[in-house]
Amino acid sequence: MRPIPQRIAEELSVRPEQVIATIEMLNEGSTVPFISRYRKEKTGGLDDTQLRTLEERLRYLTELEDRRSSVLDSIREQEKLTPELEKSILEADTKTRLEDLYLPYKKKRRTKAQIAREAGLEPLADDLYGNPDLDPEIEAAKYIDTEKGIEDTKAALDGARQILMERFAEDADLVAKLRDLLWNDGEISASVIDGKQAEGAKFSDYFDHSEKIKTCPSHRALALFRGRNENILQVKLTLGAADEDRPRNEPGRAELMIAAHVGISNRGRAADKWLADTVRWTWRVKLSLSIELDLFGSLRESAEEDAIKVFADNLKDLLLAAPAGQKATMGLDPGVRTGVKVAVVDATGKMVDTATVYPFQPRNDVDGAINTLAALAARHKIELIAIGNGTYSRETDDLAGQMLKRFPALQATKVIVNESGASIYSASQFAAEEFPDLDVTLRGAVSIARRLQDPLAELVKIEPKSIGVGQYQHDVSETKLAKSLNAVVEDCVNGVGVDLNTASIPLLVRVAGLSETLARNIVGYRDVNGAFRSRADLRKVERLGPKAFEQCAGFLRIRGGENPLDSSAVHPEAYKLVERISKRSNKPLAALIGDSPFIKTLRPDDYADDVFGVPTIRDILAELDKPGRDPRPEFKTAKFTDGVNEIKDLKTGMRLEGTVTNVTNFGAFVDVGVHQDGLVHISQLADKFVSDPREVVKAGQIVSVTVMEVDAPRKRIGLSMKSAPDYEATRERQTETRGGHNGGGNNRGNAGRGNQGGGNRQANQGSTARNNNSSSQSMSGSDGGTMAAALKAAMERRK
Repeated sequence: MRPIPQRIAEELSVRPEQVIATIEMLNEGSTVPFISRYRKEKTGGLDDTQLRTLEERLRYLTELEDRRSSVLDSIREQEKLTPELEKSILEADTKTRLEDLYLPYKKKRRTKAQIAREAGLEPLADDLYGNPDLDPEIEAAKYIDTEKGIEDTKAALDGARQILMERFAEDADLVAKLRDLLWNDGEISASVIDGKQAEGAKFSDYFDHSEKIKTCPSHRALALFRGRNENILQVKLTLGAADEDRPRNEPGRAELMIAAHVGISNRGRAADKWLADTVRWTWRVKLSLSIELDLFGSLRESAEEDAIKVFADNLKDLLLAAPAGQKATMGLDPGVRTGVKVAVVDATGKMVDTATVYPFQPRNDVDGAINTLAALAARHKIELIAIGNGTYSRETDDLAGQMLKRFPALQATKVIVNESGASIYSASQFAAEEFPDLDVTLRGAVSIARRLQDPLAELVKIEPKSIGVGQYQHDVSETKLAKSLNAVVEDCVNGVGVDLNTASIPLLVRVAGLSETLARNIVGYRDVNGAFRSRADLRKVERLGPKAFEQCAGFLRIRGGENPLDSSAVHPEAYKLVERISKRSNKPLAALIGDSPFIKTLRPDDYADDVFGVPTIRDILAELDKPGRDPRPEFKTAKFTDGVNEIKDLKTGMRLEGTVTNVTNFGAFVDVGVHQDGLVHISQLADKFVSDPREVVKAGQIVSVTVMEVDAPRKRIGLSMKSAPDYEATRERQTETRGGHNGGGNNRGNAGRGNQGGGNRQANQGSTARNNNSSSQSMSGSDGGTMAAALKAAMERRK
């Protein structure tokens, strides 16, 4: 076997030395963000995506090696390990292959074949298999023994058959061949269970469905499995209609493959029919179901990987959405009978005021609500009004618009903001600790306001899976999903950097090297001693040792501290290098930082040494050029159409602006301001062929769409981004991709905020805003950008 580092290097197309260095650092406790940012010389410049893949493969291959050792030890103890078997086990490159080889030696419950062996029937099985000229009845008569439970020839032949069936079914090479046959040529077919038609209407597209398992897209695979789990669909794996409809006495393709592999053929000899029946029963009883389960498991695993990748990519776009910045903000959490909850936060995100207004039924106190909001806006010099996108969001948006018209001096901009997961934050332990005396509903309004100021800092307080930007996220492994999403959050937080003197505990926990205990200790130190004046003060925090300092220091920023480098991404370990650059340049440190023309004249090679190589120095110079720069895009707004508030307001042919809320493998969902997202199928994303939707769109991006289809009863909206949309194709695609996809309905109206129901509610940082002149606006992230290359690479690795 090739060493693990070599295998990973080949998979990633990098040098083994890069992998070995990374593994050593991971084993020493270094984090992926730290290695990616500050150890480029050692890794040869591996980025965080490559490092995450490396870490995942290292875990898999390490587990494979551990299992390989256990298997070898087990077979040795049984004294059944031959040189040939050992070679096969050592060459097994997947867990599946390893388990196939181990199957005959695995401890299992007493089987019919074992009982037959104990009764002395193995010689009969060997004789008939080795010499088909023998007459089965005559040979079986020799083994009748009532004391051993063999009452007649039928019992003897049944026992012998069980022995051969088990032997064939445990042939690892045969199982691998059959698995390949079924994967390459097999079809996954579904049909509705009788009497479930009405109950399972959402799965109607799969009531009579069949397609190649190998090419079944992830969203359809998960829909089929969901339909099966809900007892609506029967799902099975076949080799196609021709194989299924053959005469019952004719062997199918799988049976022919088994017969060829074990050397059985029908030449009219005495035992040939008995052996052919043995082959048939081997397939039907022993192998067909187990291989179906294996391949369905592989399909589900692959589909889950795709779904998790979609969720992770969308989450990254959402977390890195453009922040509105440090501006006094009023958060409005829409409500009807219970009123609209209002919370005001200052430029730093500190809550300074709250209220509840009742502009809707049953009170209908519009004037009172407007006056209250105006008074709060004037008192706190509000610049932004953040409106939650739940029930009555557009009505609340209109209310804010009326206030701004009536009081034009207020000069505030209003934005409808994603509130997915806000109720989960409101009821969380952290929210209770932060606002012990504040009503749960008002905590939600605070969160909505802060999300507009800084989406990353606020969304880290919510469990990632509760932010509805996934594709069938409720059908995938929670462990795998959490691991992937936590990695995304960690990479985003560390990529942006964290203000040490304002960061919350949930935000600090996501910084490389910091645990919840250390995060709490940092906040505790800050509360007692005041703001940190330098990164060096971190060493005074209880239990924050040298390793934790090394990992976290570069990602923590101090504005206006004692050392100007503390506000940059330059790691403290490189401060002496910067001082050397300053000294050789005859420029004071303060004058050097931000002097872009001068910094561009510096050559990294001139300062490289045994400790700091050119890649690190290049990063340092980039930081000195633009210290503490935020990699997130600039906050933007875009026009939203007036008078389009409900799905009934949409008409075919309308051209609208909207915000991408969710990107899936089959297209993108877009919010056009009607409480129900529309679907732009992948075939309608551009005038050119699109293989990956993320090549064209990303969550948070503002796009121009044409309304192609409106199905108000089923709350379906078909949209197109093409310059010349294809109406008929859109109708067909809506049916194809949304059948059974109740995880992607995107109904934001009354579905609640925690996304427990599976509806993928609006995921962008904000979708609708209006300025003082009541022109409708929407907030977006940056245009363009894609991780398609990473997605394609991952798909190739799975192949």
